[in-house]
Amino acid sequence: MFKLNLNNTSKWIFVLSFLFLNTLVLNAQNTNTNKQDSIIFNKLEHDYGIIELGSDGQCEFTFTNKGDAPLILSNVRASCGCTVPQWTREPVAPGETGTIKVKYNTKIAGAFNKSITVNSNAVNSNVVLRIKGKVEKSN
Repeated sequence: MFKLNLNNTSKWIFVLSFLFLNTLVLNAQNTNTNKQDSIIFNKLEHDYGIIELGSDGQCEFTFTNKGDAPLILSNVRASCGCTVPQWTREPVAPGETGTIKVKYNTKIAGAFNKSITVNSNAVNSNVVLRIKGKVEKSN
């Protein structure tokens, strides 16, 4: 059995060091688990269903800033050129909302499933939105 032989001063230094390190570890764990998403979308996916060739391919995603600081969308990009996003460019204050408008090119017949990646200064800084549906010719 291992026996540690320390004088009183060494014991106190050891105990205080242990408590200090333990406090640091607990604080680091609490910091990571207390972080919550600070950009919250009303939906993460829009299903157009079956839409007519050449029809209006617009939809809108609304988000709320649930953080403590102004929210800035640094980039919003679609997975292909057939999908064009437009977004709120000015900072969104805590508690306020913003929008991302998406237009899909409905001159392309067939099923589609596209993604829009939203980058921001939020805790959840990368959010992926999806649009899907099927474009068909009218009878």
